[in-house]
Amino acid sequence: MSKDIVIRGLKQNNLKNVSLNIPKNKIVVFTGVSGSGKSSIVFDTIAAESQRQMNETYSAWVRGRLPKYEKPHVEFIDNLTASVIIDQGRISGNARSTVGTISDMHASLRLLFSRIGEPYVGPASYFSFNNPNGMCKTCSGIGKILDLDIEQVIDPEKSLNEGMLNLPAFGVGNYYWKMYTGSGLYNLDKKWKDYTEEERNLLLYGSRTKNGEREHKKIEGIKNQFQRLCLMKGPEEQNDNTLKRLNHFMRETVCPDCQGKRLNPEALSCKVHGYTIAEMCEMEFTHLREILLTIEDPRVTVVVKGLIDGLTRMIDIGLPYLFMNRETVTLSGGEAQRLKLVRYMGSSLTGMTYIFDEPSVGMHPRDVFRMSRLLKSLRDKGNTVLVVEHDKDIISIADEIIDVGPLAGRNGGNILFQGNYEALLVSGTLTGNAMKEKVQVKEHVRKPKEFLPVRDAHLHNLKHIDVDIPLHVLTVVTGVAGSGKSSLIRDVFAKQYEEKVVLVDQSAITATGRSTACTYLGFFDEIRKVFAAENQVDAGLFSFNSKGACPSCKGRGAITTELVFMDPVTTVCEACEGKRYSKEALSYTYKGKNIVEVLDMNVEDAREFFGGLPKIRKHLDALLETGLPYLSLGQPLSTLSGGERQRVKLAKELHKKGNIYVLDEPTTGLHASDIKKVMALLDGLVDRGNTVIVIEHNTDVMKMADYIIDIGPDGGSAGGEVVFTGTPLEMLEKGNTITAEFLRKE
Repeated sequence: MSKDIVIRGLKQNNLKNVSLNIPKNKIVVFTGVSGSGKSSIVFDTIAAESQRQMNETYSAWVRGRLPKYEKPHVEFIDNLTASVIIDQGRISGNARSTVGTISDMHASLRLLFSRIGEPYVGPASYFSFNNPNGMCKTCSGIGKILDLDIEQVIDPEKSLNEGMLNLPAFGVGNYYWKMYTGSGLYNLDKKWKDYTEEERNLLLYGSRTKNGEREHKKIEGIKNQFQRLCLMKGPEEQNDNTLKRLNHFMRETVCPDCQGKRLNPEALSCKVHGYTIAEMCEMEFTHLREILLTIEDPRVTVVVKGLIDGLTRMIDIGLPYLFMNRETVTLSGGEAQRLKLVRYMGSSLTGMTYIFDEPSVGMHPRDVFRMSRLLKSLRDKGNTVLVVEHDKDIISIADEIIDVGPLAGRNGGNILFQGNYEALLVSGTLTGNAMKEKVQVKEHVRKPKEFLPVRDAHLHNLKHIDVDIPLHVLTVVTGVAGSGKSSLIRDVFAKQYEEKVVLVDQSAITATGRSTACTYLGFFDEIRKVFAAENQVDAGLFSFNSKGACPSCKGRGAITTELVFMDPVTTVCEACEGKRYSKEALSYTYKGKNIVEVLDMNVEDAREFFGGLPKIRKHLDALLETGLPYLSLGQPLSTLSGGERQRVKLAKELHKKGNIYVLDEPTTGLHASDIKKVMALLDGLVDRGNTVIVIEHNTDVMKMADYIIDIGPDGGSAGGEVVFTGTPLEMLEKGNTITAEFLRKE
């Protein structure tokens, strides 16, 4: 039996009839620029076909309930093994989903308390905030409640007669206003700022004290009234439009009864070694492991060992600062990826294929070696490890490297190189050259003359810090994972200076599957107007979401046939041949090209084509500046990588003056050769009078900064302080931090 995964005639997406052999039981890293075709080989072909064939081994009843995978466009593929896919997708979840619940460690902790907790409360379900037996009745186990935002709804300078209340139906002369003013309880001409505490309680709670008896059977107090209306459904389930409108006047606050602990008093009365389950769930993993190591009760030996093993894996993979109560929606893509990976670290399975999508994402250089060690251990157990990666440290440990390119989109899709790291360095490919190149530390930096102050920042793990953020320079904020970088810049600084800040992160662009770069940036309307004016017809005719849609496929370009128990089959629409448009729409042209031919153009070609139209040209220039010349105008945004999405967002915000741009790890998903391009773009923004702040782990980015702010010294409770501020050269020469140490190693 061959030891290689054999692929012949692969034409998935932009791949140009690729054939290759991928060795098994090795670490194989796929490299190449964004959009070159790496993911088409690894995820859309190997992973999808492996999952599809695995699903075929189940009964029809089971298959009907499993995700469906389409057969990839390949002539022949052989020697696949069962695969485990660890991608960058954020872990979905609502306010009830935490690190503890998603990793199953919370269930083990509940079991521990139900066995040896004192006083005895009940079985494990009595310690779950997602179960009526354990949850706090006031907040239903969320730990937070919706409360009326007094500052937003009451004008302190006005009386009831002057329109003090900014609430629906409470305007002067409206229904509730008449009910309250006609009750005889209030002085209608007294301003809120002059109310006594008793009078304020009367308006807010309908009684002279917060929890007293109501003075009037119809007057429950505006705070009680709105809280009741907003909590008719659980806070996480509010879809009703009226409730959403009411929510505008509400803010989330810590539950007054459980103080955010989510559990009822009975569950919180039970302790193990002097700690409640809520206290253990708030402990960082390193601290919690120390506590659990002291438990020697024979009744829970197996439970404790399982918990300690799970925590050790979390710590080893670079997440020692997390705690069980951390909500999963607050995790970064890199943290989510590592959390998914933890469950496989203790596995005894061999002969598997592990597939990783940029495992170094969100990792400080200090933690990348941990990931390298983990990849090696998976290989050494007898598994195949396939990695899509841009990071030099991960690429350098590969047994085999497959370089895809030469460029992106239609200019990619070929195998340029296959071999070891040493051979890659002399291969002459874009990746090989980028791996050899050393970025020099910037010596001639811009000197900041103005600063914006942040004072007493104490959110999350920030330790009441003061820091001055420089204006009109390029600042890199760095530090190990969990040190407090994002808390300081995104959650404190960006909110404090909200009017001035443009936040460009990697979150998905909220758009439908039909959205493209030109619809998101808003210049598709201009293109349609150009076609309409040229042909003297309605502009709606050039939209596949409107009058111009192919009547057979409704503008989708393809028809998907669901075969119930079998995999779906997607066929190109025969009527429009996948073009999405009706025959009438395609009959009209501009400069000899119809609307489909224009949407098939990449940004670079379109810039030349629309050169004389400034309204379209400025958007295309922005996409060129952000390093996306290869993007076709009609490419769905759902197919873009995190780094590409971020650059499309940046293109939307370019050419504004006097802004403060905050970018969260802009090098994510970027080939080493593109990092310089992005940094040149950011330098250009600063040259035009803007301020640029980059949250980043990449040492090359640090070298190209004007100013560095390093948060640390470590992650979690060991972080949250400013450990260095100054130029890259100063950091290199005298920085005494973990980051400085790695900068010197570079």
